[in-house]
Amino acid sequence: MGCGSCSTGKDGQPKGCKNNGTCGTDGCNKLTVFDWLSNMALPNGQEAFQCVEVRFKNGRKHFFKNTEKLTLSMGDVVAVEASSGHDVGVVTLTGELVRVQMKKKRVKVDSEEVLKIYRKASQKDIDIWQAAREREEPMKVRAREIAIRLQLKMKISDIEFQGDASKATFYYTAEERVDFRLLIKEFAQEFRTRIEMRQIGFRQEAARLGGIGSCGRELCCSTWLTDFRSVTTSAARYQQLSLNPQKLAGQCGKLKCCLNYELDSYLDALKEFPRQDAKLQTQKGTAVCQKIDIFKGSLWYAYEGEWMNWHELTTDQAKIIIQAAKDKKPVASLEEFATQLQQEVEIDFSNVVGQDSLTRFDKPKSSQNKKKRKQKRMPQKANANTNNNPKAGQKKPQKKSNHKKNNTSKDA
Repeated sequence: MGCGSCSTGKDGQPKGCKNNGTCGTDGCNKLTVFDWLSNMALPNGQEAFQCVEVRFKNGRKHFFKNTEKLTLSMGDVVAVEASSGHDVGVVTLTGELVRVQMKKKRVKVDSEEVLKIYRKASQKDIDIWQAAREREEPMKVRAREIAIRLQLKMKISDIEFQGDASKATFYYTAEERVDFRLLIKEFAQEFRTRIEMRQIGFRQEAARLGGIGSCGRELCCSTWLTDFRSVTTSAARYQQLSLNPQKLAGQCGKLKCCLNYELDSYLDALKEFPRQDAKLQTQKGTAVCQKIDIFKGSLWYAYEGEWMNWHELTTDQAKIIIQAAKDKKPVASLEEFATQLQQEVEIDFSNVVGQDSLTRFDKPKSSQNKKKRKQKRMPQKANANTNNNPKAGQKKPQKKSNHKKNNTSKDA
């Protein structure tokens, strides 16, 4: 099922998704919430929650009061109150889950931020809204040309029209403060509408525009992630990742948000490890930590001056050596602990179909294989002949030699 901008035109040709993956009736929604209370009826005497959640372009969401007590459901297009005029959006959540979302985002019901819903959008409202949405892309191209001509260090990432087409909001990113007073004058003369400039961060820009990450999935910030926590390079160090900015950076140019997902698990696992800067004091010498493996629970140490020879130890063994040094009873060497880990591992692998050889099809067929196949086929043919001719299986009498024949004739 597609929305109005995804359906076919008057001539039967498909329009294509002009909402850039933000339509309200298909599976390409951004920041959707599953209403698991939709099939549950309210107790007797309890009224439904008066606020609903409405989504606008590119995942922008706000809460509105349903003062007219309209029967709304997810996917309905509504006309809502705006700073001047009215705006058009899609209902994404109703009922008691809206109360939970407002509590999560710390929005009070009686605050001035919560505006009201006017009505369900009529066909005239939807036509004006869609006509304004079609103007956004060519306006963005023209706006970037004007910004480049004025030599402003900013990037206009997105344009959003209000539902009644009376105002256009320009979203831009910039690393420094930008004086865009002259820019607004030229925009007003060029586009003949009220202009509002709104600066957003690089992460918010990636969330609005969307895209595909290096993992092959859609960006987390544009699908389900709502809060942007700070990500530092220490998160990569704790997870033993190489500090390569090209691999650690996301579409926004900042560190990937997914570096924080498993950070707590790594920090809990590192509590069992001794500190990496702690040196092991032995009778043979002082050993320094070279590498750790969090999944195996192993550490590799090397003596000072013998940096090429690494000795693998477990966390318990390293703690024993450190404690022995504190008790002023250092161990003899690391080798006596490292030999306990050396076990012969038998490789259990059988080459069944020759999958380990990449050139197995390039080898010419040997003549010995052909001889073996012929020898296998010969007894099969012999058995087939005996089945067809019963006398074939009987042995023929052997002929007597000529020497015996001559002897009998003389005796006669």
